[in-house]
Amino acid sequence: MNMSRALPVFRSLALLALSALLAGCVSVNPMRWFDSEKPATPPAALTEVANQIQPRVLWQANIGGGADDKLLKLEPAIHDGRVYLANAQGQVEARNAANGALHWRLDTNSPASGGPGAGEGLVVIGTHKAEVIALDAAKGTKRWQARVSSEVLSVPRIGRGLVVVHTLDGKLVALDAASGEQRWQYGHEVPVLSLRGNSSPVIHDGSVICGFANGKLASLDLASGNLNWEVSVGIASGRTELDRMTDIDADPLVLGDRIYVVTFQGDLAALSVSDGAVLWRQKLSSYSGLGGDGHQLYVTDAQDQVRAFDPQSSNHLWKQSKMQYRRLSAPTPFGGYVVAGDYQGYLHWLRPEDGSLVARTRLGSSAITARPKVRDNRLYVYGDGGDFAVIGLGN
Repeated sequence: MNMSRALPVFRSLALLALSALLAGCVSVNPMRWFDSEKPATPPAALTEVANQIQPRVLWQANIGGGADDKLLKLEPAIHDGRVYLANAQGQVEARNAANGALHWRLDTNSPASGGPGAGEGLVVIGTHKAEVIALDAAKGTKRWQARVSSEVLSVPRIGRGLVVVHTLDGKLVALDAASGEQRWQYGHEVPVLSLRGNSSPVIHDGSVICGFANGKLASLDLASGNLNWEVSVGIASGRTELDRMTDIDADPLVLGDRIYVVTFQGDLAALSVSDGAVLWRQKLSSYSGLGGDGHQLYVTDAQDQVRAFDPQSSNHLWKQSKMQYRRLSAPTPFGGYVVAGDYQGYLHWLRPEDGSLVARTRLGSSAITARPKVRDNRLYVYGDGGDFAVIGLGN
């Protein structure tokens, strides 16, 4: 399988397929540009690293039946002292966040494609069959099941009595958290050619913010679905549908009164949460995503280089290129370092001051696509093959 993400590598072949793509909307898995056995641009070989820090696995588990190369949006949800996990076959489980003890496990009998999301007593997944399934967070029993317009390739968000999901056909849908009934819907037409995947919505201060496949970022009133503002972050340009791809697949990141977002073949931008005013923008292509801590903003670009920016001024601070084309996850600040996973299950630990590599550890053999999450000084990592670990630093 080709690990390359550089556009020039696949442009000529993609153009040959455009006549077929123009017949309808087509989503493209960026991890599988080609099916040839020999990558046009091979992943960077790992160089030896003398670990300067010693991350420790506090506990680990395997839920099995992971996402593999399907580019699903499955990631851990940490809420009220529990970790909730889902696999591609639709099995959902709850574990104690401190020690990994299993609380409950349920087979939903529906292939999960997004989630879980957790909150307000619910654990919610989206499915490949265009379903949203809500479970009781305490018991693991099914509360309700609702139909939506398309596959859910995003993490459901829960807030103020609503469950909000982003579907593959460009709809943002709010469902009643108690019954699953639809309360409102908003959406955009999906471009003829787009990346496979969706930006997950973010609920913030009575609003829901979401990016779309046409490069637009929108903020809506959570209760009513009325539009607060909408901004074009990625501006489509070029002669072909391939050139004009400007998907927002990465989840928006809210830090204080700003929201940061990055598009494929477009821009990295900072916007005002209140009115969507663009405070700055930088040319950058990414779909893996971004992370940050208020001091620095970290992005994995489309060539799998990790970059750091000043979140206030947009100044580019450093670039780490030793993991190019290794299908990196979005980077996460943790314990004074920056962590990103790769397609072979490695975690790369970088120094935030200059991006230098200070350690490398391994979760398992499968890819780490989901951005590692941080709660209570612990790092929660989920591999596409179902491997899961909670990692700490220090004694």
